[in-house]
Amino acid sequence: MDTGGNSLPSGPDGVKRKVSYFYDPEVGNYYYGQGHPMKPHRIRMTHALLAHYGLLQHMQVLKPVPARDRDLCRFHADDYVSFLRGITPEMQQDQLRQLKRFNVGEDCPVFDGLYSFCQTYAGGSVGGAVKLNHGLCDIAINWAGGLHHAKKSEASGFCYVNDIVLAILELLKVHERVLYVDIDIHHGDGVEEAFYTTERVMTVSFHKFGDYFPGTETFVYIGYGKGKYYSLNVPLDDGIDDESYQSLFKPIMGKVMEIFKPGAVVLQCGADSLSGDRLGCFNLSIKGHAECVKYMISFNVPLLLVGGGGYTIRYVARCWCYETGVALGFELDDKIPQHEYYEYFGPDYTLHVAPSNMENKNSRPMLDDIRGKLLEYLSSLQHAPSVQFQERPPEAEIPEEDEDQHDPEGRWDPDSDMEVDDRSISIRSRVKREIMEPDLKDRDDVKDAVDHPRDMDVSYGAGNTSVKAPTTSSDQPEGCVEMEQDNSNRPPDQGPNMNS
Repeated sequence: MDTGGNSLPSGPDGVKRKVSYFYDPEVGNYYYGQGHPMKPHRIRMTHALLAHYGLLQHMQVLKPVPARDRDLCRFHADDYVSFLRGITPEMQQDQLRQLKRFNVGEDCPVFDGLYSFCQTYAGGSVGGAVKLNHGLCDIAINWAGGLHHAKKSEASGFCYVNDIVLAILELLKVHERVLYVDIDIHHGDGVEEAFYTTERVMTVSFHKFGDYFPGTETFVYIGYGKGKYYSLNVPLDDGIDDESYQSLFKPIMGKVMEIFKPGAVVLQCGADSLSGDRLGCFNLSIKGHAECVKYMISFNVPLLLVGGGGYTIRYVARCWCYETGVALGFELDDKIPQHEYYEYFGPDYTLHVAPSNMENKNSRPMLDDIRGKLLEYLSSLQHAPSVQFQERPPEAEIPEEDEDQHDPEGRWDPDSDMEVDDRSISIRSRVKREIMEPDLKDRDDVKDAVDHPRDMDVSYGAGNTSVKAPTTSSDQPEGCVEMEQDNSNRPPDQGPNMNS
């Protein structure tokens, strides 16, 4: 299947989609430490490219409101969130047991502003989901998000808070089914684990298999109980190129869209699957990577784009800039415009970089076998699941601004419509990945996480459950405040820097 869904025209004369883009100017200041491959500075570099290509004026640019403790605790354990909030580099020696318990250390170090960093990138993804839920955009983008390894009670793989799980829980308030697609070179294990026993979320991860982090990337993990066949893994070998990748991605995702019929899609665009990545071993070009974005856009389903891995930061910035252009329907000039980070992109100073000549270890028979096996799994799902969706939690309110700045107690008023249920919902971290079968309570706990996110206002009576009716508004969504755009020096009709 080489064609997408109901493709809309793109380009200067085509129909444009409404895009909301989340960015906090402070995000590039966070620093994992000397020698650590994860560098939030790449987000600032991406933003600078977007600005100088003239793309910002074609999007709604939003500064995310930081996620609150209760927002993070929709998925994460209270004690883990409390630990992240309180830990500082100075306190580490006094918290060795807690550091080990929550897997915080070498890969996931403690650094200055750690909790604020988590709040920022999670706030962008949840804010994007809220925007989509209210129909205020067609595509939401948060390149600071996509930290897909974080678990309910521990950090993992440079990830502390799983913003993707939080965003999906937000989308599930409105949509009966949500699709998660992951094109990072690493398996999206944290997201898969969170939704392993539900048919309301399908996870599809394309990644490197074998002796490679996180080591959970084979066909074995297909979901459990009601979630059986709703977790799909596409294991790939070193050197996969654009043609080989798309020979799997398009047929598999085309079938997924046909069978699952999601109401919304979250696409994790980890750039460590690009050729030349510092930690990666794939051979995708930027255009090949972006073809996945273009294909998912073609189905005209509300779409949240998030970042993820990517450790050669000059390639990451190129990739996410180009993919933002794809979302907007613009083909960008290959010549990178002069800007403050221009020297990072030498010696060619071009947007696109040729892939290497590394060996593609993905043989045609291997690719055919993978495709056939996954399409066989999908054939087990005859049609979109019939989901009972009687209890619909209220959509997030859309305040004009973050009232915490003026009245810190206002949002906690028990009589306020913004109040949420603070009762702890037990969400077990899915079955262990060994071939152990989960017990029924594990399945019910994860179902609770999907069907009853912590922020919905639920009243439990004798033998019945009532849910407050959803509220709608056309103003600013919770989780974001609009950033001021200084376009005073730009002609109003000036478009982005594109090929003619």
